[in-house]
Amino acid sequence: MLIFAITVTGILANTLINAPLPDILEYFDQPDSQAGVLVAAASLPGILVAPVIGILADRYGRRRVLLPCLVTFGLAGVAAAVAPSFALVVLARLAQGFGSAGLINLAVVLIADHWEGIERARLIGYNAAVLTVSVALFPALGGALAELGSWRWSFVPYATALLTAVAVAIWLPASAGRTTTTVRAQLRDAVAVVRRRTVAGAISFGFVLFVLIFGLFLTALPILLDDEFGLGAGARGFILSVPAAGSTVVALNLGRLRARYGGRRLLLAATVLFVVAFATIGFAPTVAVVLLGALVYGVGEGMSIPTAQDVVAGQAPEASRAAVVALWVGAARAGQTVGPLATGALLGSHAASSVFVLGAVVCVALLAAQLVVSR
Repeated sequence: MLIFAITVTGILANTLINAPLPDILEYFDQPDSQAGVLVAAASLPGILVAPVIGILADRYGRRRVLLPCLVTFGLAGVAAAVAPSFALVVLARLAQGFGSAGLINLAVVLIADHWEGIERARLIGYNAAVLTVSVALFPALGGALAELGSWRWSFVPYATALLTAVAVAIWLPASAGRTTTTVRAQLRDAVAVVRRRTVAGAISFGFVLFVLIFGLFLTALPILLDDEFGLGAGARGFILSVPAAGSTVVALNLGRLRARYGGRRLLLAATVLFVVAFATIGFAPTVAVVLLGALVYGVGEGMSIPTAQDVVAGQAPEASRAAVVALWVGAARAGQTVGPLATGALLGSHAASSVFVLGAVVCVALLAAQLVVSR
């Protein structure tokens, strides 16, 4: 449960504010193009900070790194709730990014520290199910809080990170994951693992995947629902929660799926589903069709993220596991940052529906690259 609590806290960063995103921009009189800046701010620091946190977690133990991450994340979230200007909201989100850089990756590391093989894949699947349920519930929660009060209310749940910090301080052993190897040996071992084709492929896949997830679904979709269908924050939050139905079912069965089909086939199937989902949303004439595309997207998400995580974590030795997993997270953070920024730039000159069609084209290219590499 402690591992799941860490995951839930980490996913708060870019889920609570998505439904009220148009309201935040309107409050500060900002154009749609600034949506990407606000979303990406909480991901940008993780590009460089996540690998450093991984190295520190391998050297000094998981707890001594998790605690400052959680406290920083929680305090910065509260600061964003009361920020008087858009610039200060963005700065608070940047501070959150430093805190969140060590959360989700270390949750996966803790699983890999204690389980092996298919059991590890099963637990990573359960952790991914917790993540996807959170991705489903938190946009709806953020939208509901914005409807009840204002967009500032949607930042209040960030304070729960402080409660998670207390739980980690009480229940996670201080020595968990501590290694006595030198930094040079850590880096050498980590580089050797990352150079393996399966690991390098999973890291590259993670980057592109998070560009699409955070650029399209979590940045462009709220704008599309507002501009083309006139939906309020509550309805936008509900639609953003729809993918959890498919993703949770798939993630809970990841152990069996991985044993039967293998990681490569699951990642290929997930990419095909993303092509279908983004094209469906891009050409959707009604909200019902958008919902259908969101369901398909959810199945792909539940299939892809935990599979890529399991591939990376399973290849790394314990002494450098946090560093290797953190490299995957660093690539994912880069995708989380590039995706919203690129989408925000596109939204300045293109309709949100056109951006989704472009995303489907990118997925086709990703599928072709996977097929070439696998051969």
